[in-house]
Amino acid sequence: MKYVSTRGQAPELTFEEAMLSGLARDGGLYVPSEIPTLSKTDIAAMADLSYEEIALRVMTPFIGDTFTEERFSDLIAKAYSGFGHAARAPLVQLDSNHFLLELFHGPTLAFKDFAMQLIGQLFQDALTRRGEQVTIVGATSGDTGSAAIEAFRGLDAVNVFIMFPDGRVSDVQRRQMTTPADANVHALAVEGDFDNCQAAVKDMFNDFDFRDGVKLAGVNSINWARVLAQVVYYFSSAVSLGAPHREVSFTVPTGNFGDIFAGYIAKRMGLPIDKLVVATNQNDILHRCLTSGAYQTSGVVPSISPSMDIQVSSNFERALFNAYGRDGAAVAQLMDELKQGGGFNVSQGALQALREDFASGRVSEDETSAMIAEAFKTTGEVLCPHSAIGVKVANAHLGTTPMITLATAHPAKFPAAVEAACGIHPPLPTRMANLFDLPERMTQVPNDVSAIQTLIRERI
Repeated sequence: MKYVSTRGQAPELTFEEAMLSGLARDGGLYVPSEIPTLSKTDIAAMADLSYEEIALRVMTPFIGDTFTEERFSDLIAKAYSGFGHAARAPLVQLDSNHFLLELFHGPTLAFKDFAMQLIGQLFQDALTRRGEQVTIVGATSGDTGSAAIEAFRGLDAVNVFIMFPDGRVSDVQRRQMTTPADANVHALAVEGDFDNCQAAVKDMFNDFDFRDGVKLAGVNSINWARVLAQVVYYFSSAVSLGAPHREVSFTVPTGNFGDIFAGYIAKRMGLPIDKLVVATNQNDILHRCLTSGAYQTSGVVPSISPSMDIQVSSNFERALFNAYGRDGAAVAQLMDELKQGGGFNVSQGALQALREDFASGRVSEDETSAMIAEAFKTTGEVLCPHSAIGVKVANAHLGTTPMITLATAHPAKFPAAVEAACGIHPPLPTRMANLFDLPERMTQVPNDVSAIQTLIRERI
């Protein structure tokens, strides 16, 4: 299995090389040169398997000879051993044909744990075998950072620097990043928004002297291994509802497009998915693009769903690559227009291709709060704001096909917004009850790539 860049100018890499590299050297994102497929018999055979066993069968075709099957199975088992639910990603029924996929039973209470816990194991194994050390630099709108820190804290082969927008994440999200005391963990509060943090990461990857000098690696969803790990719960949940013998649909609250792109990969692998619905908050660039064909950035407006406060959705580039017939030059041109002018227009043919796979919807702040209240009143479920956005958009796309909405975070990560909406103050799990008693350790930094690079060099 080889991996190619969405911009067509970087060398092909193996799975291990793509995983450890993160961003391609031409600025693009790595994708498989081809998508392996599973037969109906293969998918039906997953019905009686554990989550870990399904993960092994779904991901193995993508990893080549990076790990033996036995070793990969062991790493998967370690990755999910700390989850708080035996099913890892359980389904809860909301209505006759609407189900909630709970993805918040991991160590940091968010869906990012499914990918990050596994990547932590894969990185450690690969780097130990290679006798190497890396510097991980990541950007987060709230959940990726804490999941990365939890996955890599205390590891000898890794230094972790996580940038988050100062004052634009919830108190729980911030404390999950700033309270770990491990010496290899560095939480950086950036003056700016998430897009500033994400742009800084990409700038560092494109500064080859810096990249090579600190052995830079990335764990944002620019990293293909992140997307691959998320493909698994599409299979596990769909099989629970009868796939491959009947279709299912998914609604995904997303800002960076990685989580729903994983659903697209599952569909390409043969999972019978009817609809893939993008749910956005008021920072609705994905919905606007899928509706009009114009991808035009505007200022990020802070919301009660901060993990979706994004205008530059990195993984949308992977979707564009396929929509443009895997034409790297065309994608590179679009990304240059985005960088130079803040936007681009999707061609009619590519837009039609996108619409064949993705639908979308937008939810306002008031509608988000109202949905939290309604869900609690009618089902007893306490939803985080992101999950509520998903449920609201899903309700507009319900049909005869079972709909699965991804619940991306535990409501306790956003207690103020949840309590204001439904009167319930969701408590943290017992294992995290002392989070607000721990001392915080973070560094405030300007929105200046050179200054951040200097700090990283000093710290490592």
